[in-house]
Amino acid sequence: MTSRLDPRYFQMSVLGLLLSYGVFYLRFDMTWQRAALIVGTTLATQYLCSLGWKIPFDYRSALISGFSLSLFLRTNHWELAVFAAAIAILSKFTIRVKGKHLFNPTNFAIVFMMIFFSRQIWVSPGQWGNEAIAACFMLGMGSLVVHKSRRSDITLAFLFFWAAVLFGRSLWMGEPMTIPWHRMQSGVVLLFAYHMISDPKSTPDSRAGRILFSALVAAGAGVVHFALFRNNGLLWSLAACHLLVPFIDKILPDRRFQWDGGGDPPGRPYATSTRNGGSYAPVPS
Repeated sequence: MTSRLDPRYFQMSVLGLLLSYGVFYLRFDMTWQRAALIVGTTLATQYLCSLGWKIPFDYRSALISGFSLSLFLRTNHWELAVFAAAIAILSKFTIRVKGKHLFNPTNFAIVFMMIFFSRQIWVSPGQWGNEAIAACFMLGMGSLVVHKSRRSDITLAFLFFWAAVLFGRSLWMGEPMTIPWHRMQSGVVLLFAYHMISDPKSTPDSRAGRILFSALVAAGAGVVHFALFRNNGLLWSLAACHLLVPFIDKILPDRRFQWDGGGDPPGRPYATSTRNGGSYAPVPS
């Protein structure tokens, strides 16, 4: 496959359009200058890390992380926005198990900031509103992204399990079904499902492992939301469940995904065959 078929180009376009739609049409509490600062920091950090690890500079994943952070993270302090962007990229170079990311970079940065700077940063789940056009746009475009990167299984499984959690709780509580349906239409849920949990570099290698992982994330988010009564349950749960990925890969092993074109510290040797812009490594020992 040639690099022009790399699905990250498509994902960059989708996230860029979503960010532009939010900033200029929905009037997010995020200026284009702040978004540019975040994106610029992720690219600069990627470049410096590439020099430090002596690998080719690859802007694609860094640009995706910058767009994603701009869509999720909110703060009134530009210094914290810069720090979060740097942390996101640094995490994928420094926090690795057998050459594989342990965390999704964007998710790690947001959770890290919520732990240490909880009063200065936040995530705005209602910023998309309930406009059907925004939900349909994210749903349709996102489905193409995950299909191209061969991670539609984890996205569809997560949406199924998360719907089971929401509708199951409402049935148990005797709530009208409009309540869980409204929660499923959240822009944050759709962005999370299509552009965060579907990250092929930080999810389990096998399909069975990814389905198990999605069930654990949905269940954990339900506990955080409805038992611990904390916001951003999806983000907290994903970060916690990422710690289980090495164990899932051990009990349910499969070939490891690797983007073509570098951009990450070298791990184990990778196979030469490619699928949709990425290659698959042998099962790690």
